[in-house]
Amino acid sequence: MATNPCYINANPLVADRLKALKAENRNYLIHEYFNKNWVPMPLTKTAQWLAPAKVDFACDADYLGHVDALNMTPEQQALLKEIPDAMFGQTVRDFMVNKMFRKDYWVKGARKLSRLEQAEALRAQKVLLAVPRANMTLKVSGALGEAALQEAVYNPILDALADYKPKTLGQLEQSLSGKNISFATLAQAVMILSASSRLVAVQDDATIPKAKKHTDKLNAYVTDKARGSADISYLASPVSGGGVMVDRVQQLFMLALSQGRKQPQEWAQFTWQILAAQGQKIVKEGKALVTADENLAELNQQATAFATTQLPILKALQII
Repeated sequence: MATNPCYINANPLVADRLKALKAENRNYLIHEYFNKNWVPMPLTKTAQWLAPAKVDFACDADYLGHVDALNMTPEQQALLKEIPDAMFGQTVRDFMVNKMFRKDYWVKGARKLSRLEQAEALRAQKVLLAVPRANMTLKVSGALGEAALQEAVYNPILDALADYKPKTLGQLEQSLSGKNISFATLAQAVMILSASSRLVAVQDDATIPKAKKHTDKLNAYVTDKARGSADISYLASPVSGGGVMVDRVQQLFMLALSQGRKQPQEWAQFTWQILAAQGQKIVKEGKALVTADENLAELNQQATAFATTQLPILKALQII
């Protein structure tokens, strides 16, 4: 690239991309580029491959992708409505929003719900607030850039979920009566909040205890591994059936809690003993803290914040 080949003139961003790849985490590089077969797959080709198994395209799995106003101009939306072929429409849409990677739902033996059945299924779906209510910002980013969410719509919804208890959309609809929020508006708001993992869908009551037997074992293993590395930054929730980001220090706080240490100061001391024994230090604002007192003070702040913000959520998700 330093010799300025013609390829660079035709693809000016390649050199910057190569520099970025050099700085990437090795796990990402191996996962993304070291596969045996690394061939871009158009959606139409994927549909052809899956057709013999009677598997059909259902929809985009990116929740935010379903909100056209955040991703396409009115002219682009109008053009898409003129395209009768669903697969081709999806491909055109990819160019409009400059989508690098697709993530989709494919269904074998799809049976469409009636409007009534769809509304009933949506109203029965439970959701849970998965981030601290106090830290919530009413902004969202789509293909067209950042947009502000309407306070009159989103604040009442978030306030209704601020106790970190699962609620159905039907329950939310009832609690928001008188707020001038229609069910269609509520459903779209839930989609947008779920797209950024601020809300998570909740599994049914019969599934959660069955899943918890396995997630408890997995999370115990991961938090124990956190004593020596920061390779795994997610834990499993039986409530959502998915992963939740929990960094290494927070995992060590959890490990301390599981061993009977109940106060944040005890979690901080426990964590510092593990880090200090390995010659490791806390990095704050890009710089490693030097003294033991500095590290302990920072860990105490993090532990106190963890107790008041993250702990209630992790309990609601039954990770703790």
